[in-house]
Amino acid sequence: MAKTLVTGGAGFIGSHLCERLLKDGHEVLCLDNFFTGSKDNVRHLLENRERFELIRHDVVEPILLEVDRIFHLACPASPVHYQFNPVKTIKTNVVGTLNMLGLSKRTGARILLASTSETYGDPTEHPQREEYRGNVNQLGPRACYDEGKRVAETLMMDYHRQNKVNTRIARIFNTYGPKMAFDDGRVVSNFVTQALRGEDLTIYGDGRQTRSFCYVSDLVDGLVALMEYEGEQCHEPHNLGNPNEITIAELARIVCELTGRKLVTVERPLPQDDPGRRCPDIARAKRHLRFEPKVGLGAGLRATIEDFKQRLK
Repeated sequence: MAKTLVTGGAGFIGSHLCERLLKDGHEVLCLDNFFTGSKDNVRHLLENRERFELIRHDVVEPILLEVDRIFHLACPASPVHYQFNPVKTIKTNVVGTLNMLGLSKRTGARILLASTSETYGDPTEHPQREEYRGNVNQLGPRACYDEGKRVAETLMMDYHRQNKVNTRIARIFNTYGPKMAFDDGRVVSNFVTQALRGEDLTIYGDGRQTRSFCYVSDLVDGLVALMEYEGEQCHEPHNLGNPNEITIAELARIVCELTGRKLVTVERPLPQDDPGRRCPDIARAKRHLRFEPKVGLGAGLRATIEDFKQRLK
């Protein structure tokens, strides 16, 4: 039975991952500072006292643990949160990753970094392949996250080359599902919350920019598969996401249709450096991990809407 650390384990994706790991028989240490994570996301897991432990801790500070696997997810992942304290975001990405890599080196634990499609910036290549080096504005308001994750990837590769640390890098594209925070500023949570509250839906820009939305259970399948992948390219980045591309305007229409709301939108200026198109090339993950998203957008949104309804009560 593997002893597995999940940093950021009380967050949206982290809590779903903790559930999956417990189901698979792991002993799980869930570490979170609760800046964006919530104890409510993992409260039901605390009943499993023998195999689940919740630790309040900030990865910027070192910690001594004995583990076999490290899923390093700790970092604010939405613009409204990572721009709240950009210096802290950089420290989390750089110092936090250094601390987790040091733990991995000491214990011999395999470590997976939850990187991001934001490493590609506002891409000039479409869809984005792992070989694409990106188009990032290192001076812009999103750079604390974009460049922070790029440096974290560099650290992962350097620890692998220099210290033989067994690393994995997952570049996560837009993910949605139950347990998303209402106020995280992501487009799915914004639209669903506004529709359920009877508010106009806020669209930034003209709505023609595109995203590709992956349901959280599919993403977790990919993370687990990548952690256990043993092939020659296991240390190289792997895109994890759903390649089905959709415009923001079309997403607004679908959310209103599923919530029984009349579509009324309010346009706001597009934020600086917001990408015009975002879609993963997942050929590498298909080839190595047999990764193939299963949950369609309609089914995923219905489950997300039902979860939001219950929590908004």
